[in-house]
Amino acid sequence: MSPRSFVLAALIAAAMTAPIAARAQSHGELVGPGTISTALQETSAALTPDGNTLYFMRSDFAERDDTILVSHRVDGHWGMPQVASFSGQWHDSEPTLSPDGQRLYFVSNRPLQPGGASLTTEMGGHHFAGTNLWYVQRQADGHWSEPVHVDGALNDGAMIYNPSVAANGDIYFSAHRPDSGAAYQIYVAHRTAQGYATPQRVDLGDLAHNRMDPAVDPRERFLVYAGDEGDSLGSADLYIAFRQADGHWGKPLHLPGEVNSTALENAPSLGPRFGELFVSSSRRDEVSFPKPRDNAATLQQRLEQPLNGSRNLWRFDISDVLRAHGITP
Repeated sequence: MSPRSFVLAALIAAAMTAPIAARAQSHGELVGPGTISTALQETSAALTPDGNTLYFMRSDFAERDDTILVSHRVDGHWGMPQVASFSGQWHDSEPTLSPDGQRLYFVSNRPLQPGGASLTTEMGGHHFAGTNLWYVQRQADGHWSEPVHVDGALNDGAMIYNPSVAANGDIYFSAHRPDSGAAYQIYVAHRTAQGYATPQRVDLGDLAHNRMDPAVDPRERFLVYAGDEGDSLGSADLYIAFRQADGHWGKPLHLPGEVNSTALENAPSLGPRFGELFVSSSRRDEVSFPKPRDNAATLQQRLEQPLNGSRNLWRFDISDVLRAHGITP
């Protein structure tokens, strides 16, 4: 488990206190039910520009065992996921693709040098698997390179999460750093000719609010993230902030419509289509009592369905929100 996982565990616990009937309203499109979205935890969707290859993270409920998987869509259906070529040995998570699809970033506790010890970090007297940012590069034959460590101050502290990459190479991510306050905040590391500059905290308001999992528009016109700005429906919801004419970020807005629920929503990512938003959500099927009497077989079958309270991948369309704020394809 990571420090961020402890935060998420607390958020999920809070969401579980919400009325069951309210969080049963699951709209949007569940991605690959039974194939991509299962009874386990699935988060962090990353789609190639053609929309036909999906990278994502699957883990146990405690998120002690995270692995990056890949699935290919054929004739409109997602194929059985396989472990990505660069994953499967370490605590790998949160894949994201550069807008051109030529580079895939992810975070991992793998050692910086072959044969070294895996990364660890400490928070509140507890030790966890650490995370540094890595990437793989698309080769001429279509395969991925060996993982490359991203050097620079963005990896200080071994607690970097959910990278998102703009078209100019700037990397947005969430972390707990010395200027984060009590919670997690969002940072940007600008790409320069000498590498990545020291991260700067993205000013989104009061540091008392927890902000995680940025998904940045390739042109940096808007930013979607998970948090609670005081009007969350449950624990963590998704918010959007728009870049202002002066270059600053506007006041975060709670995403309207069906994107948010009283369950936990986090790990947003932008798909290749305009307004396409992928979300990890723990929303579940409604359970009302008395329920039809279960036997052992029906109970197991029901609990092994995707909508059992585990996090799954969902697809939404926020194009109307973007257009209302002057954002066009």
